[in-house]
Amino acid sequence: MSDQPKIVIIGSGFAGLGMAIQLKKAGLHDFVVLEKSDDLGGTWHHNTYPGCACDVPSPMYSYSFELNPGWTRLFAPQREIWEYMRRCAEKYGIGPHLRYNSAVELIEWDDAARRWSVTTADGEIYTPRAVVSGVGALHIPLYPELPGMENFQGTTFHSAGWDHDYDLAGKRVAVIGTGASAIQFVPRIAEQVGKLVLFQRTPPWIQPKPDVEIPTPVRSALASVPGLGRAVRTQIYWTLEARAVGFAIDPRLNKPMGWMARRHIAKQIADPELRAKVTPDYTIGCKRVLLSNDYYPALSRPNVDLITDGIAEVRQNSIVTTAGEEFEVDAIIYGTGFRVVDGIAGQHIIGRDGVKIQEIWENGIEAHHGITVPGLPNLFMLLGPNTGLGHNSVVFMIEQQVQHVMSCLKLLSDQKADTIEVKPEAMRRFNDRIYRRLRRAVWSEGGCQSWYLDEHGVNRTLWPGFTFEYWASTRKAKPADYIVE
Repeated sequence: MSDQPKIVIIGSGFAGLGMAIQLKKAGLHDFVVLEKSDDLGGTWHHNTYPGCACDVPSPMYSYSFELNPGWTRLFAPQREIWEYMRRCAEKYGIGPHLRYNSAVELIEWDDAARRWSVTTADGEIYTPRAVVSGVGALHIPLYPELPGMENFQGTTFHSAGWDHDYDLAGKRVAVIGTGASAIQFVPRIAEQVGKLVLFQRTPPWIQPKPDVEIPTPVRSALASVPGLGRAVRTQIYWTLEARAVGFAIDPRLNKPMGWMARRHIAKQIADPELRAKVTPDYTIGCKRVLLSNDYYPALSRPNVDLITDGIAEVRQNSIVTTAGEEFEVDAIIYGTGFRVVDGIAGQHIIGRDGVKIQEIWENGIEAHHGITVPGLPNLFMLLGPNTGLGHNSVVFMIEQQVQHVMSCLKLLSDQKADTIEVKPEAMRRFNDRIYRRLRRAVWSEGGCQSWYLDEHGVNRTLWPGFTFEYWASTRKAKPADYIVE
């Protein structure tokens, strides 16, 4: 590996790590992985809040080429996922390629040299032929804009940066947000705190979580019986894939899911007033559908209050609602998710002819297959626009994108070319097609606002169909879609 590698990968989560492994498997070793943190893992390194776990069954939340028979639960906890990623990095020899504490500040194309210049926060400059961005979507915490929040004198932190040194025992704690992270950590901290005030803007749809411990004999069988692990993964894949019918084809087909979620509320909450507070009034699937068996019981605890009034003001030691009610608190925990669309659109990338990516995306973020963008030669995005999922494992999508990038690199190699860049008309055809599908999908018609949508109400986040469709369309780059020079 040279001092100036041919390929720079940004991020060491599932996307960046998966890209690095496939390069190694193809015999391409001249690359580095730039990671802004002090260890690999991305989302699964940073998010260490109590109860943090995956909401996709473990056999699908792993690489298809590296099945893990050792998952202890059907829905793996954070620590196990992170350790799995570390084992993958070690097995495939990715360690020497990793550069920790290397936050990328600028990616700029040099028209004369026909190379990228990648500048990190510590002043290091790399000049690769190609850049693969694997920064992901869940890495910039979102904080609400609340009047007076800067005046609060107690302890505050976001779920993505949990303060493990702060002892919650007996404290008066406010939690703002009731999304995917909050429903995992609220039941855990409700048992410790003296008082928990949970501020809910929009109730989520929650279904029972079919989580079970995987017994040791089953794990042994998965490890020793040929084909068993693959068969289990395949069964789970098709079970999850069937949900896309209600999300992307006809939202009316989600009615059984809605019935199951309402039944879950009725079984777990006896108080009719609380039951009314947690029952959504929008179509299920419009926002992310969550899984939990202990969230609703936690809300019924005597030391927990669910507040549905808006927040009018944060004071030095309290929070005041729009109804005028004041709650004195010692700490505020933000369970308000991430800046997903902003995280993609805010990248500091300058492409051909000095054009910034924000200028390219002035009408909204989009890419060809969510991977390549006109004006950005030899730059590839993993988990780019419209490649997230609401029904299956995003690791599956990552693997398809990595395969597509590998096929693009092969085109470069086969033609002994310098650059590969998607044609504007190819990207336009692709995005026009998915936007037509998105208009009839549940995310556009369900009657809710979510982090899937940009400021214009356009879904720039999710793939509007089956994942096998994405696999079929991306597994090999079509030369007609690209300019290879």
